Amino acid sequence: MKKILTIAIAVMTMSACTTRENPFLTEWNTPYDIPPFDEIEVDDYIPAIKEGIAQQQKEIDAITSNPEAATFENTIAPYEESGEILSKVAGVLYNITETDRTAELDSVMELAIPLMTEHSDNIAFNKALYERVAAIWNGDQSNLTREQQMVLKKHFESFERSGIGLPEDKQARLREINTEMATKTQKIGNNILSESNAFKEKFGISVSDYPNAMTTTEDRDLRRQMFEAYTTRGHNGNEFDNRQLILDVMGLRIEKAQIMGYNNPAEFILEPKMAHDPETVDTFLDGIMTAAVKRAKEEVYDMQKVMDEDIAAGKLPAGSKIEPWDWWYYAEKVRKLKYDLDEDLIKPYFKLENVVDGIFIAAKTLYGVNMEKLEGVPSYNKEKVTTYKVTDEKGELLGIFTTDYLPRESKRGGAWMNNIREQKVDAKGNMIRPIIVNVGNLEEYLNVDEVQTVFHEFGHALHGLLTQCHYPSVSGTNVTRDFVEMFSQFNENWAFQPELLAQYAKNDKGEVIPQELVDKINNSLKFNQGFMTTELCAASILDMKWHELESVEGLDIDAFEKKVCDEMGLISEIVPRYRTTYFNHIFSSGYSAGYYGYLWSEVLDKDAFSIFEASGNVWNLELAKKFKQTFLERGGSEEPMTLYKEFAGREPDSNAFLEGRGLK
Repeated sequence: MKKILTIAIAVMTMSACTTRENPFLTEWNTPYDIPPFDEIEVDDYIPAIKEGIAQQQKEIDAITSNPEAATFENTIAPYEESGEILSKVAGVLYNITETDRTAELDSVMELAIPLMTEHSDNIAFNKALYERVAAIWNGDQSNLTREQQMVLKKHFESFERSGIGLPEDKQARLREINTEMATKTQKIGNNILSESNAFKEKFGISVSDYPNAMTTTEDRDLRRQMFEAYTTRGHNGNEFDNRQLILDVMGLRIEKAQIMGYNNPAEFILEPKMAHDPETVDTFLDGIMTAAVKRAKEEVYDMQKVMDEDIAAGKLPAGSKIEPWDWWYYAEKVRKLKYDLDEDLIKPYFKLENVVDGIFIAAKTLYGVNMEKLEGVPSYNKEKVTTYKVTDEKGELLGIFTTDYLPRESKRGGAWMNNIREQKVDAKGNMIRPIIVNVGNLEEYLNVDEVQTVFHEFGHALHGLLTQCHYPSVSGTNVTRDFVEMFSQFNENWAFQPELLAQYAKNDKGEVIPQELVDKINNSLKFNQGFMTTELCAASILDMKWHELESVEGLDIDAFEKKVCDEMGLISEIVPRYRTTYFNHIFSSGYSAGYYGYLWSEVLDKDAFSIFEASGNVWNLELAKKFKQTFLERGGSEEPMTLYKEFAGREPDSNAFLEGRGLK
């Protein structure tokens, strides 16, 4: 999942003689105020952004010039409402550059980043605005709602963590750092997509389909070639090589953290998160890694026995040992032996459109959510995107949900949720409902992991759709990185519940998945968790070690990565889920010193689900209502642990997480 932190656009010039109205500068007379995608042209972005910058600056000037003493109502509230044009442009531009990238959009983004970063910094270093925010923060907050207090805290801390209290020379240097980082992280992401497209051209499969290909490809040498190409993306000495860019970005992150008074980026980044400090994260990950590697070694032993049979049959030379490119292939063989589970027999029951029905049925059952497919509404890709109207049990609008699941070369790899529009209550008291998009790179028929992916991203969507906050900065998924994944992962728990499978898991003849296969799926969910947990935890540790550096002078990326992997005890048969040069999450998508959040949030999600299980009914509607009202409706309007304790009545317990991963 990725939230919009900055907007970038290039300086483009509109013809002076045109009379065409810029869609971003007009009211959108479309159903549910969906962006009029068909009317938007590349040349529209920069005029809209320039007008948006002027608009927001004027709005901020009005706040700071107010002679009255600063209050929430005359400072924070109008600041939350400011920048409407920029928000409209961001909602469109960000999504299109991620899903329908073109050379023209690349040029637009690369040229525009300095412009938008400067605008962001102008706000961050606006002393007059900060002084008004600080006056409210340091004053009596007893008349504020809890949500207002959290909004105030978010803005005050944002100013403090931007360097507002630093001398002007250090502020000037931070501006330079911010601009350079924004440009380089954008380039890193573009390079990863280019390298991923090159992988597809060479092997005929997308990087998203890599696990499937490695599972089904019998030719061991071809598996090795695919593995080596996949794990060296951004590391090929060509125009898309990310090594120097990553060193540059890390150098800038280190310099920024140290200017701000911290030893390293991890200390700076983690301070406002649930985990708070690197020591807590390191201890958390070390404990998981030890248990995961132990389990992974057992899995290697099981796979080697199967490989030995292939050696005895003359399929492989004597002495062959499990290598990283063998794992998926032999793990599937072991799964078939242990659980008699063949994914080729499963996939016909998990057609993508049926799985989508499944996420909708679960949401309706648990939360009273209704989905209605909309025809003829604006769309950024009419062939690939489907749009739904989302309402509650009373028929009231919750939001608009769009799906974009199918792969194409213009789309970056992976799957994610994003907002095209945030939920809020505007200055006139109107409830503005969100527009949410789920994006993936899926085929027509899904395997078990891909089914979980659809449920995962819809969990994020529900967090965005069900929110009932007043202010956009805390609505929906605007929570800390180590909390936000709780809700996506929580939704995965329903994917293979027998009662739900009976309603959506059907083959093309309309036949429901046999109970025998249901049992095999659920019995196998802990299978291969040594590998899955180890590669995820290894990537999380690699992320932390990068961001615990205090200098990158003289650092060699390959040597550093090897040292980190050796020290964490990573076995040779496994590599981190993402190696450095294609680790998009931490170098281009806002998860720096935050990738641990998936595992951290999983402790919360599994513990919360165990409460449903303990009730004797995972479809317990009273608990589902409490979960919705406590978490999904309240976004970031309260501290994460306060919300969790309110729901569970206690601190989170890691036992359900360890048991769910088969590590206990």
